[in-house]
Amino acid sequence: MTTTPNTADLFLEFSRYKLLDQYWPRMRVCVESLTDEQVWWCPNTASNSVGNLLLHLNGNVRQWLVNSFNRLEDRRNRPAEFERVEQLPASVLIVRLDETLQQAAAVLARLTEADLLARYEIQGRNVSGLDAVYQVVEHFGLHYGQVIYVTKMLRGEDLGFYRELDGTGVFPGKSPA
Repeated sequence: MTTTPNTADLFLEFSRYKLLDQYWPRMRVCVESLTDEQVWWCPNTASNSVGNLLLHLNGNVRQWLVNSFNRLEDRRNRPAEFERVEQLPASVLIVRLDETLQQAAAVLARLTEADLLARYEIQGRNVSGLDAVYQVVEHFGLHYGQVIYVTKMLRGEDLGFYRELDGTGVFPGKSPA
């Protein structure tokens, strides 16, 4: 007997896919292709380096997914994510964000419709669990695009992330949405 997935299950699976199977692997390839100097390069004082974006994403995912759904104390220091004082090696940034994303994956795997409807206090806001998950995926996607742009700019080459498209705009093995 097969069960039809409900909307909550589909939303959570798609959120997990976007974060862990699409955005993160591609972002990781970008960061691994850059030198530590390039990871911390910044075009101007109004912009962020790739390194700062990785610190920021780690803080965001931890705060909005890991800590909120696990009802853990929030100790995030958001302003520190944008300081350029301590320039950690890219390899350290990758390990830290990967660990946080694995914890987030575990959270996404166990959430229920009730968790998505429940209320959480995050960054001084009262939000639903659905809001929290959506915020993380959307926010990660925004900064993912920035990292790809900076990587293309610094390397001067196509990264090949869309070679799997077969000319119709549909991923092989997937039906169109």
